[in-house]
This record gives sequence, structure tokens and C-alpha cells, in this order.
Amino acid sequence: MKNTFGSSVTLTVFGESHGPYVGAVLDGLCPGMPVSEQSIKKALSMRRPYGNISTKRVEPDDYIIASGVFNGKTTGTPLCIMIPNTDTRSGDYDYGKARPGHADYTAYLKYHGFEDYRGGGHFSARLTAPVVAACAILCDALRTKNIRIGTHISSLCGIRDREFSDLSADMDTLENRLYPVLSDEAMELMIKKTEDAAKEGDSVGGILQTVITGVPKGVGEPFFDSVESVLSHILFSVPAVKGVSFGAGFGFAGMFGSEANDPMRYDNGEVSFETNNNGGCNGGITNGSPIVINTAVKPTPSIAKEQDTIDFINKENVRRKITGRHDPAVIHRARAVVDALCSFAVFDMLSFRYGTDFFGDGK
Repeated sequence: MKNTFGSSVTLTVFGESHGPYVGAVLDGLCPGMPVSEQSIKKALSMRRPYGNISTKRVEPDDYIIASGVFNGKTTGTPLCIMIPNTDTRSGDYDYGKARPGHADYTAYLKYHGFEDYRGGGHFSARLTAPVVAACAILCDALRTKNIRIGTHISSLCGIRDREFSDLSADMDTLENRLYPVLSDEAMELMIKKTEDAAKEGDSVGGILQTVITGVPKGVGEPFFDSVESVLSHILFSVPAVKGVSFGAGFGFAGMFGSEANDPMRYDNGEVSFETNNNGGCNGGITNGSPIVINTAVKPTPSIAKEQDTIDFINKENVRRKITGRHDPAVIHRARAVVDALCSFAVFDMLSFRYGTDFFGDGK
């Protein structure tokens, strides 16, 4: 079982949804990077459930930094963050009757019945909490290099948010919004759509759009470690993500080359692009334009409607209605996870190109 991602810097996740802890380890960090408790708490607050559009399981996320930090700075040794699980109801879960859309059956196929199935076990989105906490440290380090990451819900069940316009101002807005949209009107409509689905025992999905600014030109590799390869690889590890595209993405299929290409020119000795259909990358390498990513998040599979499924222990067809505490939408919470994993991918690519001390304090 592989739970580690990264090249120069690695990220490892561990734990289960109803186990004593979930956690993450960052290894390969340079010494001397500031670690802000405020930044970690803020990042976790963006992931935490709230209101009628989220699960009623609300964990306090009182994290523990078990190693790798001393006097508020990274030591350069493995940095381990653990978060206790305190608000669990394991009795809501039984074994054998697969929940449609979940990993119950595939987990059984891989682990032969030895897996911790409670709350989805190791497959649970609960494991994204320590990832968000750990990567908050990397987000701060990227900011010192003028690299910013901002994500909004571009669409939810056909309801669209406005496009990014003033990137700096829009990122400021998203940094302070629990519900990550740019339009107040879109927020009201999306929340109502989610609440209406919840009343019907159903759920909704949508598309997150992420913009990464300030990444130096020339980062990335031509083939297997292209910028798009690395980012899509890590984003597909987010539970519920089923699609990742860059720039115009699948929209390219309906374009002519004359529409799809990004015309270039020199302005005061600097290269600029008239459009950004390619999402900031050519040949797998950053070109200086903002990196633009679209991530499809499926509707939450835990719904209160009766569905056809199987009992894989007794090998029979059954009907099942899922009970317990579940999100009618996870997309607004997934924003924090997407931001976190994008920050890790960019941090690792920059560390690979310039060395891990690129983010150090220069001593």
C-alpha cells in the first residue's frame, strides 16, 4: 500500500476515519521555515463542516505537531502532524453491504476483510484534515516567493460563479470566505440547491477552478513529471475527484487551432500571452502565465435514498439506505484540500528544480 507522494519532498498520510488519529508526515523540508499556528488553524477552518450543507460530524481538529518543529521553525527532520478523532459513531456502519459509490467493495478486494471499514477507514476524506494542516506550512513558504493559490466553485448543479477577473483581489476574497465563490448571488443559489438536495435525501457535485500565480517560468519536465502530470496525479488522490483539466481543457475539442493557441509577444522585453487557453503550461513546463486547473467533484455518495447494492460477504443482492451523518455536498470543503495539495505539488517541483534550501532562511 503506497501512501507517500513526492520527489524532493514527500508527503505521507496515515490513520483511519474512526481510529485514534489521522496524520501526515512531510519529509525533506529545509530547516528554518516558519511554522504558523494561525495559518494551520485557518486552513483547517476552511475544511471544517458547517451549517445545513455539511455533515453533523464536526471535529475540533486539535492537531499535534509531534516532530520536525522547534521554536516555531522547521528543523529539517520529518515533520509529523496528528489530529485526534473524537466525534465518531462507529455503530452507524455495518460490514458487507457495500455503499454505492464508496470504496467498501474495492477495499474488501484489496485487503481481504482485514480493513477498518468504520467511516470508510483509510479511504475516508477524514485523512485530508492532516494534509490541509501540514500543507498550510508550505502555503506560507510559497507566499514568501510571491506564489499564491486560489480556488472557487466555478459551477454546482448548473449554477455558475463569475470568472476570475482581478486575480489578486479575487484571491484575497477567497482567502476569507468559508464558502468559496466570487459572487454573492451564486453563493445563495448554490447553498439553496444543496439544502434542497439534502431535504430530498440526495447530494450535489460541481467543478472547482484553481488559479496558481507567481510560479517561475521553466518549472516542470517534458513527459512523466510534467506540471500537469504532477498536479493531476495528486489531485486525483482527493476523495470524490473524478476529473482534472488545465486551461480550456476539454473545450479544446471544439476549437480550431487558431482559437486554441495563445498568441505571444514581447512587452518591454518580457514575454506575455494574449490568452491562457493552455493554463500556464506548454510541453509540461510553466510559461509564466497563471496555472489554471479545473477539478470535477462528484456528488457525495452517502445519500438517504434506498439503492440497489450487494452484500459481498453473503454474496447476494440487497437494498440499502445509508444512515448516519453525511455531507449533501463536499465541494466547498474540498476547496481547502485542493489548495493544500496544489501547494505541495508546486513546493515539491520548485524544490526539485532549485533545491530544498530554496525555501530556507539563507543561513
